[in-house]
Amino acid sequence: MRLELGNDYDIKDIGLAPEGVLRIEWADMHMPVLRAIRERFGKEKPLAGVRIGACLHVTTETAGLMRTLVAGGADVVLCASNPLSTQDDVAAALVNDYGVRVYAIKGEDDATYYSHINTCVDHRPNITMDDGADVIGVLHGERPDMAADIIGGTEETTTGVIRLKALEAEGRLMFPIVAVNEANTKHMFDNRYGTGQSTLDGVIRATNILIAGSTVCVAGYGWCGRGLAMRMKGHGADVIVLEVDPLRALEAVMDGFRVMPVAEAAKIARLFVTATGDIHVLRGEHFEAMQDGTIIANTGHFNVEIDIPALEKLSVKKRAIREFVDEFTMADGRRIYLLAEGRLVNLAAAEGHPAAVMDMSFANQSLSAEFMVKNHASLENKVYVVPKDIDDEIARLKLESMSVDCDTLTEEQAKYLASWDQGT
Repeated sequence: MRLELGNDYDIKDIGLAPEGVLRIEWADMHMPVLRAIRERFGKEKPLAGVRIGACLHVTTETAGLMRTLVAGGADVVLCASNPLSTQDDVAAALVNDYGVRVYAIKGEDDATYYSHINTCVDHRPNITMDDGADVIGVLHGERPDMAADIIGGTEETTTGVIRLKALEAEGRLMFPIVAVNEANTKHMFDNRYGTGQSTLDGVIRATNILIAGSTVCVAGYGWCGRGLAMRMKGHGADVIVLEVDPLRALEAVMDGFRVMPVAEAAKIARLFVTATGDIHVLRGEHFEAMQDGTIIANTGHFNVEIDIPALEKLSVKKRAIREFVDEFTMADGRRIYLLAEGRLVNLAAAEGHPAAVMDMSFANQSLSAEFMVKNHASLENKVYVVPKDIDDEIARLKLESMSVDCDTLTEEQAKYLASWDQGT
């Protein structure tokens, strides 16, 4: 299905579609769980007549999700959840070959980015699908009148869940949300293995530096930070972890990493990657302590973890020295290199998570949308976790696709675990 010219989409170049189709097909081959759900959706049409407004990274893996939602009968509009994460050939293919209205251009300015989000809101969605809660933010801030038709939504990432729980705590959340990020088959795999590999990939593609022998500082030891620290260590780096949570800091030490305050790490690390979801993790006083040639990057959702205005204020010269690498020269001659404008380095400078791990994340999105359609009438305006039966089914399908079997409890074992009166 090809969309007609007009206001049906806003992308870079429809002529990129053939290349996008090939890359979508390649990713789809590595997403067996989503394929199985798509096949069922195509028969049962659980999303028939449902309008979905999706604000996600426009990548080959997201294309698989869009195809699954359309197969289920949904009317979908897709915009980007980050100005630098769009794969323009994928956007073209979704419009030209798969009938999805897409509003996303890699490198779009802020005005265009938010106009695209507003176009998504103009779709009057019944279900929102966010990665970072930007659509939710617009609906709850500027355009609450557009929420009348919404039965619920889903949220993909940690940062978005934080924002949604803040809305819930204030009693302002206007409809129920399923926090896809909280599913074990999402955050334990996507955040750890996906972020770990794709962030390392983005740093290497942007810089071509040697990781082995480098001192690398990972800010944050949540699932994303764990995965990144593990992958950096695997490549031979001396890894320092920054944390504010004592338990996570202790875990990092037990996992074999050095833990110290950012002020100390600033003097010795040569590569910094932030993964905290918080603001201004790296600040002016840290830039002043960094060595000549230090590289800084971010893999958290928003480009606020690095205080870029402070870096610009301290510098006397800025130039783009490589694609996705900006060189800031300090007054004393030291140079600090910022990757991908402080945005998600794994998506801006590389291709994002591998399809095999996004298979589980987007299976959660698909089944959570189906769950919302079936159950919204009984849900309150709260943030819900993905139901355990959905989580378990995705894990089962993933194991099945990998030809892996696992044991089941015997009747005796199940009875023992459910009892209280059987001791030694």
